[in-house]
Amino acid sequence: MPQGRILVIAGSDSSGGAGLEADQKVIGAHGCYAMTATTALTAQNTLGVVDIHYTPPSFIRKLIDACISDIGVDVVKTGMLASAETIRVVARALQEHHVKLTVVDPVMVSTSGSQLLPMEAIRELREDLLPHTTVLTPNVPEALLLLSDAGLSAEAPRNVNDLIRVAKAVHSLGPKFVLLKGGHLPLTRDGDVTNKAADRVLMVDILYGEGVITRIESAYQNSKNTHGTGCSLASAIASNLANGLDVVRAVKRACRYVEAGIKTSTDLGHGNGPINHFHSTYTLPFAPGRFIEYVLERPDVQKPWRDHTEHEFVCGLADGTLPVERFKYYLIQDYLFLVQFARANALAAYKSKAIETTAEAAKMVEHIHHEMALHVDYCKGFGITKAEMEASEESQACTAYTRYVLDIGQSEDLFALQIALAPCLLGYYAIAKRLHSDPKTKRDGNPYWKWIEAYVADEYVDAVRVGSGENEQPSPMSIKFNTCKELIEKSAPFQSPSRIGESVRIFICATKLETGFWSMGIGPSRSGGS
Repeated sequence: MPQGRILVIAGSDSSGGAGLEADQKVIGAHGCYAMTATTALTAQNTLGVVDIHYTPPSFIRKLIDACISDIGVDVVKTGMLASAETIRVVARALQEHHVKLTVVDPVMVSTSGSQLLPMEAIRELREDLLPHTTVLTPNVPEALLLLSDAGLSAEAPRNVNDLIRVAKAVHSLGPKFVLLKGGHLPLTRDGDVTNKAADRVLMVDILYGEGVITRIESAYQNSKNTHGTGCSLASAIASNLANGLDVVRAVKRACRYVEAGIKTSTDLGHGNGPINHFHSTYTLPFAPGRFIEYVLERPDVQKPWRDHTEHEFVCGLADGTLPVERFKYYLIQDYLFLVQFARANALAAYKSKAIETTAEAAKMVEHIHHEMALHVDYCKGFGITKAEMEASEESQACTAYTRYVLDIGQSEDLFALQIALAPCLLGYYAIAKRLHSDPKTKRDGNPYWKWIEAYVADEYVDAVRVGSGENEQPSPMSIKFNTCKELIEKSAPFQSPSRIGESVRIFICATKLETGFWSMGIGPSRSGGS
C-alpha cells in the first residue's frame, strides 16, 4: 500500500520522459500515490517541444480541489505552471487547503531551450508561491532569472563558493530550503567551473536552509539522457518527504536516485533521452552502490556508530592523552583480534559459492597476515614482543566481539558475515580519515600519530614514492576496506527487504561490540588483567 499521497501540479509530456508522466513513474517507484492537476498538454519528444495547449486556470483549481477534498494530500509538487494566472490560482489553493509541504520546481525553460514560463509570470512565482515553499529546486539559469527579477545580484557562478552564494540569495526570496542544482555546471576536481570536457570531474548540488549548507557531490556523467531530470528530482524529494524523511535526507536520497537513473539509462529517441526511473524498483530503500551510505544514515545506526567513532579512546588518540599503558594493552588485544579476524575471513572463503569471492576472501586472509607482521613491528616501539602478545589472554571484549562474528559466519550466510565484519573496517577507516584531516588532532609529540597515519587508506592506494620511481604497496587496511565495501555493495541489491532489516541489526550489534573493544582499551592496563 502506498505510504504518501502526492499531488503533482504540472504539464504533461507526450513522450513520457518529463512532466507528469515522469513524476508518476518516480512517485510510484518510491511507493507513494500520485495525483495530478494538469496545467498544460505539451506535444514534445526528446528533440524538443512542438506545441503547448494550456489548461484554463479555473479548471486547474477544480482539479486541485477534487483531489485534496477527497483523497487528501501529504506533499504537493509543482512543475510547469505555464502562466501568471495559473500561479496565482495554485498559490491560493495551496493556502486555502492548508498544504504544509510543497516542492516547487520552477520550470521556466526546457532542456531543449523552449520557453515554458512567460517572463511576466516570474514575479507571481516569486511573490505568491516561494514564501510558501518547503523546497525550491532551481537550476542555475532559473536561479539567476529569479534573482534578476527581484533586482538582486545575479552573476553566473564560477565555482562551488559561488553556487553557495547563489543558493543563499535565492533562499532570501522566501522558500524554507533551496536546492540549487549544479547539473548545468560541470566542475574540476578543485570545484571550478570548466568548459573543457577532459576537466569535467564533479557535479555539485547545494542545499541551503535553516542556516545549514549541505553539499551533495556526484561524479560527472557524460550522458545525453537527462530529459526530465528536474521533474524526476523534485518528485523524488516530494516522495521522500511523504515517506517521513527530513528535508536533508529526502534531498540527498533524491539526488542519488537521479544519479543512478542517468547512470543506468538506455537510449530512447534521437535527442535527450529519459532517465531510468525504475533502476531500484524501490522495494529496497537505497540506490545501487549506496547500501553502506544508507545504513550509516539510518537513525537506529547513527547513535551506536557515533558512540564507536567518537569514543573516549579515539579522542585520547587524537590529542595524545591516552595513557601509554592502556594503548599497549589495546595493541596486545588487537593482535589477538586479528587472529580471529583472519579465521572469520577464512570462513567467508568457505561460505562463498563463487570462486571469485572465495579468492577475494583468501586474499583478505593474506592481507591480514601481512598486517599482523606490520603490527608486530609497530609494537616493538612500545617494548611489546610477538611472544608476549601470543602468550596473553584474550579480554572478554575481544572474545565477545570475535566469537559473535564467527557465530554469525557459522549460522548465517556470506552476506551476514560480511556485515558482521564491516564495523571494524569501516570504523577504522572513518576514524583515521577524520583524525588525519582534523587540524585539532595533535601531530607533533603525539605518540599515536603514526598509528593514525597507518590507517589513512587514501594515503597509500596506488601511491608513488616521489623521485624514486618505486611503487608503494597499498596498505592492508586500504585493501581490506575496499574489498569489504565492494563485496557488500555487490550483494546488497539482491537481498530482500526483510533481509536488509536483519543485516542492519547485525551491523548494530557488531558496532556495539566493536565499541566495547575501545572501552576495553581505556579500562584495564597491561598489568590489570582482562
